[in-house]
Amino acid sequence: MHVDQFFEALVHLMTELDEEEKRHAEENLTEEELAVFDFLTRPPDKLARKDKELVKKVARNLLRTLKEEKLVLDWRKTHQTRAPVLQAIEVELDKLPEVYPKELHDQKCELVYQHIYEWYWGRNQSVYAY
Repeated sequence: MHVDQFFEALVHLMTELDEEEKRHAEENLTEEELAVFDFLTRPPDKLARKDKELVKKVARNLLRTLKEEKLVLDWRKTHQTRAPVLQAIEVELDKLPEVYPKELHDQKCELVYQHIYEWYWGRNQSVYAY
């Protein structure tokens, strides 16, 4: 890669990062809350303001519950420790607005669970902790 191309790619990346930081502030969400929020709202559907706020609340509450109660040490190793995580996700996502039909709700549960499985390893151990 030529130096000019590398510099251009770097500038583009910095612009994207700045936009994500702006989104954190605009949505009033942490980086990890924003990630869950994005899983719940993408592909972009038109949500009413009150529905969007409810989705934010669900994302916040879900992460708080998981981090405080469910993500125990090595939680991914056994079914006994994975099941409560999936159940907590399903219970919290049941609080999503009615614009989420059952099929979409189930898809969102799976997406969020996969995200949690991949990026959260235990209590206070995640990609966001670094």
